Amino acid sequence: MQFYRVGGAIRDRMLDLEVRDTDWVVTGATPDQMTAAGYRPIGKDFPVFLHPETHEEYALARTERKVTRGYAGFEFHTDPSISIEQDLERRDLTVNAMAEDPSGNLIDPYHGKQDLENRVLRHVSDAFVEDPVRVLRIARFAARFAHLGFTVADETRALVRAIGESGELSALVAERVWSELKKALDEPDPQVFFETLRDCGVLDKLFPEVDDLFGVPQTARYHPEVDTGVHLMMALRQSARLDLDSETRFAVLCHDFGKANTPAHILPGHRGHEQRGVALTRQFCERWRVPKAQRDLAVMTCEYHTHIHRMYEMKPSTILDFFEATDALRRPARFSQMTRACVADARGRTGFEDDPYPQAAYANRLLQQLTALDLSEVTRSGLKGQAMARALRDFRLRHLKQIIEKAPEN
Repeated sequence: MQFYRVGGAIRDRMLDLEVRDTDWVVTGATPDQMTAAGYRPIGKDFPVFLHPETHEEYALARTERKVTRGYAGFEFHTDPSISIEQDLERRDLTVNAMAEDPSGNLIDPYHGKQDLENRVLRHVSDAFVEDPVRVLRIARFAARFAHLGFTVADETRALVRAIGESGELSALVAERVWSELKKALDEPDPQVFFETLRDCGVLDKLFPEVDDLFGVPQTARYHPEVDTGVHLMMALRQSARLDLDSETRFAVLCHDFGKANTPAHILPGHRGHEQRGVALTRQFCERWRVPKAQRDLAVMTCEYHTHIHRMYEMKPSTILDFFEATDALRRPARFSQMTRACVADARGRTGFEDDPYPQAAYANRLLQQLTALDLSEVTRSGLKGQAMARALRDFRLRHLKQIIEKAPEN
């Protein structure tokens, strides 16, 4: 029985990054031997065990063979005779296919250390094409390590393109796609995830709502970058720069989907893109089974983000309508997430990257003061139903006007 530290722990240590999780591979062992040694089995498809004290994962060395299409279409084989080199061969990228024995000796049959030094993401073998999830994983790693200068190897980009042309991407399971997308949005450069997929010719097959935005013009006065797809990538970059949470980053991703469907005769303007984008956002979320919280925030941001941009121009009654339509009075935290997405949108433009965006703070301040109002004067009036609703609205509107008159732009 031989233990090897494998994968990301070695990669991240070599890059002087924080090592968050350590995975192990065991050769020369059977499941019964692992159980007898106190390891707890957790693997469903192949033998994986938790260490009795550290709770780190230990997997028996294995090989795999493609038998049907899709992520789950593999047949795994474990045996005490399988070597660490054979186990590493099934991995996706050379930088993830390194191991270390207990003495600290590096096992690197596919030159992952060299690719780390050269800042290259390269597939281990042609078996890469057998697993369509790897298309998403390599784009996610590109988003994670772009700030360190990593790029995808030419031959690996060609393999990704071949996967797209093979139709294998249609076998992807929605939950797996969402899992990879969510992780990618949390990376230091989430825009690189989509740029990599587009560069490899598969963005249109996976996320057509994003791909369709490239080449769509916008008014240069407001968007000097002009291209809507470029603007979206800039907004995603800003979402990371602002350290937005993953739900809000997803809202940024979806906020301009409607610009892809703008009638040609009104271009480069995009009147009505907010409403057009709602259906596309719902379609995107249904296809990839996006959780309800992320979906609802994304739909709301898509429909109402320009309201935040125009906060200083709206009448008090319109602002109150806006708060009511977004359920902001009951869910101020979600409303705040939307305003932060709007900051990323506003700064995701050439020349505006560091500009102030006071509209977000203004909207949140008005909402905070409205939610802090003492409503007992109305609630104790004895009114019921619609009469109570009208009285509450009149009360709030009266106070909102006073708030804005006292400090209209603070």
